[in-house]
Amino acid sequence: MASAPPSVAPGNTGLARSWIDRNFLALGREMRLSYLPPLMVYVAAGISGLTSIVATFYIKERLGLSAEFLAGLGFWAGLPWALKVPLGHLVDLIWRWKAALVFVGAGLITASLAIMIGLLGYTDSMRAFASVEAWFVLSTLLAPIGYVVQDVVADAMTVEAVPRVDAEGQPTSLAERKSMNTTVQTLGRVAIIGGSVLVALANVYLLRGVGEMPEAAKALAYLRVYHLSLLIPLVSVLGVVLGSVVKWRDARRLMAKGFARSDARRMLNPHGERPPVNWWIIGGGLAFAIVSLGVGIGDVAGGQEIVFGASMAIVLFLMWRITSELEPEARHVLVGTAVLVFVFRAMPGPGAGSTWWMIDLLGFDQQFLAALSLIGSVLTLAGLFVFRRFMAERSIAYIVGSLTIATTVIGAPIVGMYYGLHHWTAAHTGGLVDARMIVLIDTALESPLGQIAMVPMLAWIANSAPDRLKATFFAVMASFTNLALAAAQLGTKYLNQAFIVTREVKDASGAITTPADYGQLGTLLVLTTVIGFVVPMLAVVFVRATRLRSA
Repeated sequence: MASAPPSVAPGNTGLARSWIDRNFLALGREMRLSYLPPLMVYVAAGISGLTSIVATFYIKERLGLSAEFLAGLGFWAGLPWALKVPLGHLVDLIWRWKAALVFVGAGLITASLAIMIGLLGYTDSMRAFASVEAWFVLSTLLAPIGYVVQDVVADAMTVEAVPRVDAEGQPTSLAERKSMNTTVQTLGRVAIIGGSVLVALANVYLLRGVGEMPEAAKALAYLRVYHLSLLIPLVSVLGVVLGSVVKWRDARRLMAKGFARSDARRMLNPHGERPPVNWWIIGGGLAFAIVSLGVGIGDVAGGQEIVFGASMAIVLFLMWRITSELEPEARHVLVGTAVLVFVFRAMPGPGAGSTWWMIDLLGFDQQFLAALSLIGSVLTLAGLFVFRRFMAERSIAYIVGSLTIATTVIGAPIVGMYYGLHHWTAAHTGGLVDARMIVLIDTALESPLGQIAMVPMLAWIANSAPDRLKATFFAVMASFTNLALAAAQLGTKYLNQAFIVTREVKDASGAITTPADYGQLGTLLVLTTVIGFVVPMLAVVFVRATRLRSA
């Protein structure tokens, strides 16, 4: 019997091993204990999604909030990320004491979770003080403030995690630091997504069979999820504690080599001298907070648009101020990169109506959505490894263009399902490729793409921003790109105003107050798909055609 040439299999095996080594094992080998403290804070952000599926069904089953209102609430919940600007500068000013802010963030997150625990376990007592909807809105707004505060500190800790000297006290080279900064930023995304994998696994277990449970048992299952979520703030606090231990260990190691305590502290501190107080940043942040609170509490007509415009103006002004620290070439690279990431993240979606449609008409229950979340998280994590070289070797313009094409093609079957694609595929495959199979395949293909665009920009800031303003640069650029998510929520709200989608809502007596109506969802899905393809591609063309560049 003929056999394959002996060199073929070993050669293929060698290529496979080399690819796995470069994309998976190499990142593990580059891991350092000093990277772990900020990664733990990022993990806390990743496991924040533990309650997302429960919250989706809680809103659908118990709250009479419209898709338009929820999109607007998403706007307000995303707005605190614009506060990263003054918070980042605050971290630069109080660098030695920045860990205290993680405790503040943990307190806010705990308060948000406690409110939801109260709503699920002590509904009547909570209703005596305010409506269930009001409590839910407060919980929704508290959590992102806590996560913003922690995220600002975690960004700064990633800079601190990259050593400026080796174990002997000798300075590390610029090339070594650049490689380590890219590794830390990649590991940061891995930590966030790894956290989402953990919570997806937990949700698959905790929500099994919940759809068939009576209401009382279902409420207890939801409550169990929120009790478990109290681990979120604990993980971030433990990360800060570990960071202090690592710094103490490194200082002791250098002192054992003969360095004075003050020299060891200076060698381990990447921040250098404290920068002067930038009153433009502090004042801009305070102005943003005052305007946002005033407009939000006063329920001013067009309040979201006013706040978005004001916050965008403030962030753009602050970007102009801090980028003056850079050389023109570096400034063009940073601005071009930020523009592309902003546009890519600012694309509107169909809103909550598409999820309601999948639950009501396609029969997706809590456990299936948890399984989808698990698949998406695992493949997103794998994608960070698989596309690691792609992120390092390609420009953001190329990455955004590729992601735009990929997400459009991959998302098309979801649009097709509204018009009956799943009925056609099921009929021609003996029921194998039904609605659930299509969504599983779509999730498997699209999930790895979402986190890719951010890594090169974060690595560029960590490597190229001025040492004494690292946290400020992280904060300003993150505020700008996170405002894109606020823009996406505004766009989603406008589309939900134009194309109304409602799910069935009943009052306390069981009478239907709002009937389900998914008639306009198809147009909404088509429109968001077209916008999500055309606008980012135009942005790529714009950056390519101007003097702006991308990292």
